[in-house]
Formats: sequence, structure tokens, C-alpha cells
Amino acid sequence: MGSRNHRHRIALRKTDSVLGRTSVRESLVPYTQVSMADSKHTTLQSEDFDRWYVDVVRRAELADYTPIKGCMVIRPYGFALWERTRDALDAMIKRTGHENMYFPLLIPESYLAKEAEHVKGFAPEVAWVTQGGSKQLEERLAIRPTSETIICSLYADWIHSWRDLPVLINQWANVCRWEKRTRLFLRTTEFLWQEGHTFHETEVEAAAEVDTMLDCYREMAEEWLAMPVISGRKTESEKFAGAGYTLSIEAMMSDGWALQSGTSHYFGRGFSKAYGITFADRDNNLQHPFQTSWGLSTRIIGGLIMAHGDDAGLVLPPRVAPIQVVVVPIARSHEAEGGIVEAACQRLERETSGSVRLRVDRREGIRPGEKFAHWELRGVPLRITAGPRDLADGNVTLVRRVDGEQSVEPLEGLAARLPDLLAAAQRVTFDRAKQRLDDRSVDVKDLDELKQAFEARPAFASAPFCNTTECEDQIKAAVHAVGIRNLRFDRSASGAPCLVCAKPSQHVALIARAY
Repeated sequence: MGSRNHRHRIALRKTDSVLGRTSVRESLVPYTQVSMADSKHTTLQSEDFDRWYVDVVRRAELADYTPIKGCMVIRPYGFALWERTRDALDAMIKRTGHENMYFPLLIPESYLAKEAEHVKGFAPEVAWVTQGGSKQLEERLAIRPTSETIICSLYADWIHSWRDLPVLINQWANVCRWEKRTRLFLRTTEFLWQEGHTFHETEVEAAAEVDTMLDCYREMAEEWLAMPVISGRKTESEKFAGAGYTLSIEAMMSDGWALQSGTSHYFGRGFSKAYGITFADRDNNLQHPFQTSWGLSTRIIGGLIMAHGDDAGLVLPPRVAPIQVVVVPIARSHEAEGGIVEAACQRLERETSGSVRLRVDRREGIRPGEKFAHWELRGVPLRITAGPRDLADGNVTLVRRVDGEQSVEPLEGLAARLPDLLAAAQRVTFDRAKQRLDDRSVDVKDLDELKQAFEARPAFASAPFCNTTECEDQIKAAVHAVGIRNLRFDRSASGAPCLVCAKPSQHVALIARAY
């Protein structure tokens, strides 16, 4: 799922004087040609945002390159971050009445060919299996780029009556899309995701499903990942191939660019007709069910990195952070001091067990400053320094990663206070991202104002829009690499003149550069 028509346009950036930075070509090359020695320090965001991103992903040990072009390996810390995100979303999916299933990785070519628009949208990126063992296959098998085709083919045999509806299913899986240009997490040949697929008796039920799942993605982004988003409807040129319409949430990254952070699609009866899915309605007449599809992938981890990270590395929202609190013990070789510090560390471990994801950094031969930098790079929300001097007064020092706020806290009762301190860090992380979104958002009335809005730096521009392809093309031509992200749900133009043709408009377009 996700809009297919413009997926490659920003994947490889060239020098852009408007942005004031030079981009990095990131075709995934064999691992033997890439060494961590290339990333001994983290590039500053202000110097090269793209290189900063790669440095942070690799140095924080979230992911790395592999010998297979276009594919990445997700390392334990990165996978733990994905697991936290995945599990939270999975709970929402089940809360809204959906069940998980699993479908085959391989899809017969004849299945893909039944829905022409869908196939056209994905054809350039499909990877094919043509041989099994030493035998040439009679029919090519696609490695799934998405699963609508096989799911529809199977449910044509399983749906018979209105009593079989609604069908509310979800799949957690990997997919393959043969990307020409790649970037860790943001765009890889193989990636992890969930894809939901539902069938409904009525159009109203299907439309409500599309809205419900988009709101789950909004909840995931804002309440767990601390990323404020703007919800809206994609234009015709940006919608999913084969969909009646597509809804999306769009988040601003810390460089001012947009990232599509979740999509929900209304298919209507297009796929169910193409795949011969019918049911006997309440009057015993044959009907085609209404269908939806929606998905979110490991791409969201890339968004999380770019939305909150700083020059020191990751800044992770506590709700999804694999480690929420790190304790750095500081004690000289004095035996009594070491015993006091270790006792405090053990107490924190014992009292937070089951309530806070806490780790004590007992690594030997590493200076405290190096440990501080290590955990800052990994974005741990709270750091506790336990030293003999503070402990002599019954205290420890606590530092909040998101803003560096430091405080001296009594050890007594600290374990019980940590959940509230983490909740405060979650709020600050969201508020900081929301402030950036507000600061970089601007309203424009015409193309001249649109050009001015992007002269200084990337922005989120909102403007009245008539929702025609001709005017959308002129917007793309007016400012380098911008496009309409969606038509905002939270605002209406109320008849104001379109920024291009000046005709009365009802929609407000969100316009931005996008990953």
C-alpha cells in the first residue's frame, strides 16, 4: 500500500541551493565496501541532514547494509524499537475488531493480472521467481509487493453470504519492491509491515473502516511516536493504484520535509469485481462486497529518527524506547564507594522491575563520559548518574534526553516516580515536534506566495485548491520538488480562490517537499 506514482522522485537528491545542502547517493552497496570506520562521528544536521541520518542509523546500531543490494539488516536495538511500535499498533488493530492472518509470500502472475490499474502501479518493482530447484516454472511467481491479489482470490471462495461479512483481517509480513535507490528504513527492497484488508456489506461501512484505521495510525504517530500529523485525502495522482481514494497522515521531519506516515485506502468494488467476489445479500441477490486496505511499515522508524533526532543522535519517545532509563554508576576503586553505588543500582533494578525498562551500564574500562555519549546516541529518554557523593545525601542525578534538563532526585521513591517522569518526557518530545510544525507552517494564497514560502527553508504550506490535475501540475512546476501531500481534513477553503486558477475552492492542500 502507499502511493506508487511518485515514490522515486525524492529518493536520490542532488545538490539543491534552495535547501543549502548536498545529498548523499545511498544505493546499498556490498557490505565489504562499507566500513563503520566511515562513521566514527555523527555528521551535524546543519552540515548534511542526509548523511546525519545514515550516521545515526548505523552508529546507534539500528540497522546496516548487507551484501544484497537494496536490503538492510535490522540490528537488535532497531528491531526492539520496531517491536515496541508494532506491538502498540497490533493492540489497536485487535481493539478495533480485526484478526491477524498470514498469506503466502509468492503470488502467481495470473493473480496480479486481474486488476489492470493495480498491476500497472506495481509492475516496475515486482521481483519474479522463475525457477524452482532445477525446474523452470510454468508460471512466474511474484514475491509479494502487496497482497490484495492473493487475498481477493482466496476470499472469492470464502465469502458467500452477507452473514460472512464484514471480514476484518490483518497481516504482519515482509514484502519486496525492487527499488532502484534505497535508504535505510525509509526505502529498501525488502521491508516489514502490516497490511489490513477488509470486506463489507455496504459502502458506508467500508468508508467508516477507512476512517477508523487512519485514526489508529494518527494515534500511533502522535500518542506513541510523539509525531504530530496532518490527516487528509490524497489527490487522484497520489492515491494507491486501484483505489477509489486514499487517506494519509503526514508528519514533518526536523528538516522541514514531509513523510507519509500511514495510509488507508477505499477500494469500493473494484477489486471484488475483478476477482469475482460475490455474496447473497439480505434479499438473496448477488452483490460484490466493498473493500478497504491500509498499511504501515518499518519506514515509520526512519520517520521517528528524523522527527526527533539531534546532533548527538537519537531522541526516542519513552513509550517506544527499548530502554527507557539507563543508570550509569560512578565509583572509584574505593571498595566502600563501590558497594554503596552498586547497592543503589540494584535497588533501582529491583524496584522498577515490571514497570520501567531500565538498564544499569556496568561495562568496565569505559569512562562515564563515553557512557553518557553512548546512551545519548541511542536516545534513551532518562539517564540516572549514581555516584558516591550524591548518594551520601540520598540523591542521584537525572538528565532528560529530549532537552537536557537536569535535576537532583532523591533515591527514595524514585522508582515509583519514574513513570511520571517518563510521561513528562513523552509530552515534551511531542510538544517540541509540534512547535516545529507550527513554526514552519504557512498559509499562502497564490503561486508567488508559495515560491516565497520555500525560499528560505522547507515548509508546510497550506493553500486553497480546486483539486484538479492541471492545477496540481502547475504547483509541482512552480517550486522544485514540492507536491501536494494531502487535502486537509481539519480545514476548509470555504470558496476561497484556488492558488493556481483562482476558481472557488473547498479544499485546503498541504504542500511540501517529501521523502
